[in-house]
Amino acid sequence: MKKHAIIPVFIPHEGCPNDCVFCNQKKITARTHAEEKINIDEIASRYLSTLNNPRPEILEMAMYGGSFTGLSIEKQNEYLTAAKKYKDNGIIDRIHLSTRPDYINEEILDNLKAHGVDIIELGVQSFDDEVLKLSGRGHDSSVVYESSRMIKDYGFTLGIQLMAGLPGDTPEKAVYSARETVKIAPSIARIYPTIVIEDTKLLDMYKSGEYSPLSLDEAVEISKDMYNVLFDAGINIIRVGLKSSDIINENGEIYGSTFHPAFRQLVESRIARDKIEAQLIGQKPAGAPGSGDCGTDSPVLGIYSNSRSFSNMIGMRGANRKYFEENYPGIKFKYLKDEKLPDYSYTVISLCLP
Repeated sequence: MKKHAIIPVFIPHEGCPNDCVFCNQKKITARTHAEEKINIDEIASRYLSTLNNPRPEILEMAMYGGSFTGLSIEKQNEYLTAAKKYKDNGIIDRIHLSTRPDYINEEILDNLKAHGVDIIELGVQSFDDEVLKLSGRGHDSSVVYESSRMIKDYGFTLGIQLMAGLPGDTPEKAVYSARETVKIAPSIARIYPTIVIEDTKLLDMYKSGEYSPLSLDEAVEISKDMYNVLFDAGINIIRVGLKSSDIINENGEIYGSTFHPAFRQLVESRIARDKIEAQLIGQKPAGAPGSGDCGTDSPVLGIYSNSRSFSNMIGMRGANRKYFEENYPGIKFKYLKDEKLPDYSYTVISLCLP
């Protein structure tokens, strides 16, 4: 049984009149103004036909796209009333939406509470005021702390979305943003590397040389450090990187090398490599219990994970396996499963000495 599923409702870009340098909402949501009339019943029917055999444990209806609370109150209520009907009838469990930190106030939250909204994600992007200014966000970081406090005080589940590699950003600033997120203590978080797409000011900045996007390896390294900060604090990281389906316009070009369709696995595999290597550095392998004959001139180490973390241990296309073979040529490695290990946990055990 699938534990968690989402019925996505893409709202029109009219909810966000602000022009952030990185954003072309029409491409990100693959929607245009011609599609602004949204039939939630039709969307729900299409998804429910594939989600009810068997029904997932948690089923959400999520409003994606523009900043939901930037819509007119009439438009918000049109969507929320339709969504609440499914929640009241027990068809869905949660209503989930995202918005900007400066589009939160008591009146808005009162209305969301009255319509049964459960989860509010804030597109924070950065806690560094210079990065926010250079990115055209239209607010400073003080708004983030206040809107986050209000959302939690009202009893909503809070989510925080962060971006790495925005104009003026540095690895240190990105990690600072993750640490400030921990102080706010949201329940969920997302990490996105900045991607340069068409019809954005960021593309103009890129072409003029004013902005240089992260390389893929830089994006992985910075996102890894942000991930570790959030994960260690017990925050549920529900997304790392854009999925290929998030940029649907097949004619739209992506500039630079930051985008990767399996970005999360790249990040989690790099984390796995770090955890394994920390156990290898300076280690003197001990002989394995009950085994004195390796049948080889090299020590043999077993690297263990559970089944769910095995692909991260190996790395995408065997990247971690190749890394350890190249960097530790005097050791032979075996990659093994131990279902008693927690997720994202890796153990190195000496199997035998030559």
